[in-house]
Amino acid sequence: MPRLLDVSDDVRAEIGDDEADRLLAGENAPGGYDCTSCRTPGDSAQERTSTVLFVGDETAVLAFAHAGCLPSQVVQVAEDQLQGAVRSVADAPGPAGAAVPAQATAAQAVLGVTSGLLLIAGELHPALVIEPTGPISRPGAAAGGGDDFLPLLIEQGFMPVTGLTEPPRALPGWSVLLAMGRLHAVLQPGTGGAPSQVAWWQAHQPLVVTDGWRAAANKTHTVLVCAAPAGSIGRQPREDLLRDALDKAAADGRLVAAAMPLAGT
Repeated sequence: MPRLLDVSDDVRAEIGDDEADRLLAGENAPGGYDCTSCRTPGDSAQERTSTVLFVGDETAVLAFAHAGCLPSQVVQVAEDQLQGAVRSVADAPGPAGAAVPAQATAAQAVLGVTSGLLLIAGELHPALVIEPTGPISRPGAAAGGGDDFLPLLIEQGFMPVTGLTEPPRALPGWSVLLAMGRLHAVLQPGTGGAPSQVAWWQAHQPLVVTDGWRAAANKTHTVLVCAAPAGSIGRQPREDLLRDALDKAAADGRLVAAAMPLAGT
């Protein structure tokens, strides 16, 4: 029975025309499924469904989501993270906290990521705060050559922030991936003209966010991503302390930010 599947050009290019056609014909696609994003049941025979392909170096795993939750897309992840990311799709979310840090390796640097709500112009905005545990050098630069974290992000389109009085502008091609109610990755445009997105930051373990954070993200469909050099923010246990640290970093010229669309719920 034909399925109401969305198979993006990126997904089709990865799985091939024959496999894509078999999915659309219903040969290899499930009828009922649990949405990888909202965790509620879906039926590809009755409602529009997206195909989401997680791709590692050696393996790839195809998942399904309500089209209203996630668009059909290719998400590239490190091979050693792929199995853990796939297993996490079936995990139930754990207890929520006000500001929850996680770590992942990107460009040979460990990035700390904290989720929190920021009050800007009278409205609560879901935010991610990213801070490396040490200085970031440009690829190929000699060790000890200084911290290029902010200049590298500015070159990618992040904007310097001197005060959190208004939301930052949107950064085209970037997005924040939330699946099964947990934060999985910050995605950036593929390199070398590749149409698909790649993970700029990928969680070792999917990051739990609060119900309030998720509700605000679903309302605005946008996440504010703030970044500061090592030692600027620290691991703050409460959102008011996190805001104080962000305000100080901004006043010191040590904060950049961008708004990114939310992928998932």
